[in-house]
Amino acid sequence: MRILLSNDDGYLAQGLLTLASALAEHATIHVVAPDRNRSAASNSLTIELPLRTHTGENGFVRVDGTPTDCVHLAITGLLEHEPDMVIAGINHGANLGDDVLYSGTVAAATEGRFLGLPAMAISLASSDPQHFATAAHVAVTLMQTIVKNPLPKDTLLNVNVPDIPLAQLKGYQATRLGQRHKSEPVIKAQDPRGRTLYWVGPPGSEQDAGVGTDFYAIKTGYVSITPLQLDLSRYDQLEMLTAWLP
Repeated sequence: MRILLSNDDGYLAQGLLTLASALAEHATIHVVAPDRNRSAASNSLTIELPLRTHTGENGFVRVDGTPTDCVHLAITGLLEHEPDMVIAGINHGANLGDDVLYSGTVAAATEGRFLGLPAMAISLASSDPQHFATAAHVAVTLMQTIVKNPLPKDTLLNVNVPDIPLAQLKGYQATRLGQRHKSEPVIKAQDPRGRTLYWVGPPGSEQDAGVGTDFYAIKTGYVSITPLQLDLSRYDQLEMLTAWLP
């Protein structure tokens, strides 16, 4: 069993180190990750610049690109053998609801699925994550489950884990994506030379966060597992769209 690991927090992130250590007891691990924090990089792929890699003493490969670059590069030519699965994480912070549109962690898993491999993204749902061992245990459990029960070829898993000790975890729930209110306004400021600059504001608060959502599972102490599909087509609207097209 060969597993490709990546993330969006960078090759030195504690979540990635903890995940690699836990999975190494069960599989051959290959780590290809960004050389720095690339959070919120989404599915961006570098196409007009070359990508450079460097292999560290621990065998981790760092890439001067996005999470999607890392997974794409690893599967399509960097690794001697194609991996059997792609796992992205452990992300430092939640990827709930609308977050999946921006998340570099989810994007890394998505690229693995695009390229034909079972994939999941795993995140520790806290602004100051502490219990990486809990998320690592969840990752190992789900990896073993996927091996026994393969995912459909158009599906990846978005996994969020409460930031609590393993003994306090209540269990696992299959969930749907919740939804946030729209993002907070940008923050306007000035640099030391008096030039205007802007900081992107924080994400919106929870809006659709009731029973059955990923938000609710985390809030109540459960691991949230949301199946995501690659096909974004809105099939139930095709007939309506056809009716008003010229």
